[in-house]
Amino acid sequence: MRRSIRDMPASPDRLTVNPLHRRSGDPDSISKHRLAETGMEPLTAFHAVRDETMLDGNARLNLATFVTTWMDDEADELYRGAFDKNMIDKDEYPQTAAIEQYCQRIIADLWHAPDPDSAPATSTVGSSEACMLAGIALKRRWQHRREAAGADSARPNLVMSSAVQVCWEKFCNYFEVEARFVPVSAEHPVLDGPGLADAVDERTIGVVGILGVTYTGAYEPIAELQRALDAIERDRGLDIPIHVDAASGGMIAPFLQPELAWDFRLPRVASINTSGHKYGLVYPGLGWVVWRDADALPESMVFRVSYLGGDTPTLALNFSRPGAQVLLQFYLFLRLGRAGYTEVQGESRRVAMHLSSAIGAMAAFELVSDGSTIPVFAWRLREGHSENWTLYDLSDRLRMRGWLVPAYPMPADLEETTVQRIVVRNGLTMDLAEALLDVVREEVAYLDALESPLPRPTSGQAFAH
Repeated sequence: MRRSIRDMPASPDRLTVNPLHRRSGDPDSISKHRLAETGMEPLTAFHAVRDETMLDGNARLNLATFVTTWMDDEADELYRGAFDKNMIDKDEYPQTAAIEQYCQRIIADLWHAPDPDSAPATSTVGSSEACMLAGIALKRRWQHRREAAGADSARPNLVMSSAVQVCWEKFCNYFEVEARFVPVSAEHPVLDGPGLADAVDERTIGVVGILGVTYTGAYEPIAELQRALDAIERDRGLDIPIHVDAASGGMIAPFLQPELAWDFRLPRVASINTSGHKYGLVYPGLGWVVWRDADALPESMVFRVSYLGGDTPTLALNFSRPGAQVLLQFYLFLRLGRAGYTEVQGESRRVAMHLSSAIGAMAAFELVSDGSTIPVFAWRLREGHSENWTLYDLSDRLRMRGWLVPAYPMPADLEETTVQRIVVRNGLTMDLAEALLDVVREEVAYLDALESPLPRPTSGQAFAH
């Protein structure tokens, strides 16, 4: 006798449709990996997809991600009205293109571009695309200079800290540039000048400085990098530009550390990127990249389109992406202004430093950073505190309670050090922070009470995003 689908055992390859949501004619289950011959009612499909995502973590309790997980109702309404607009189609959506330019000029002004109204810039799908474009510009500028001097333009290299985000490794891989990593160490946990002289040569297209290292939140001292490169130019005649990867810090430093010289106030800074969907406070995915001036962006990278009877440059790796996030960025610029951004980012830093102070005071831990730069901090297990548990065990225990607080090894040359990190974003209130601290204290007490190591030790991989 032939069994019906509902009599068959559950399969990980099939999605079971809740009978309460199933409409007449809809299947009991459907393949997850092959397109079915017939579809199902929209409401049934809606519930099936929503049910499938129920095991995703609570975004407000995700302290691993830098990405914005909450915006207000007005932003949600703007998003719903604009997610069908293709940002790249500037002829079809000229006002969205104009708003993109408004945002570019605001950001260029925040970063002290010599002439914000003429500084080349573009929105991107995120900081990774922005970094790719900035890296290509560095490579082409170097190639053009070499060719003009009659020198060969093979084997370019890019110098950076071993703590860079993985997108820079991707750039070097995809665009055939040698990645030269200056190792971090306990004495030099960021790229701060020493080691540059040995890493750079006449084939170096640029140096990447990070304003907000993802591992710890630390700022690399861009002004010190410039001084080191100035000395190299005096000694060896190498004129090497800087790109600042300000994915996180680019929308923090202008408001919380306005006196810090890290941006276009430093003449070697040729370009800067940031993530609008991180501390720009916009839903994913949105990035920005700005060049100092037209000389910093090779004309060969620019495509030109006409709209509103004029001519505008455009550049991007993606040729179809939503324009809604650009509108949301402009909405926030209008809604918050400088004072509002300063207040929002300041509150996130206040929460971060409250958390870091409390965690640093616990006998089990010692701080690696405190959240005083971007609202991100990390800590390690105090040496000799326990042989029975690790930070990976604590991360697992917190995950059981709904909190995502990752543990991971530090970058190459410090990989023997494991840290745990919290990213504070708008929406993590002081009340939630207190609730988290209560959970941390409870779970540390549980782990400290162990009389032997956990039966199945957990292990972690490098954390990258």
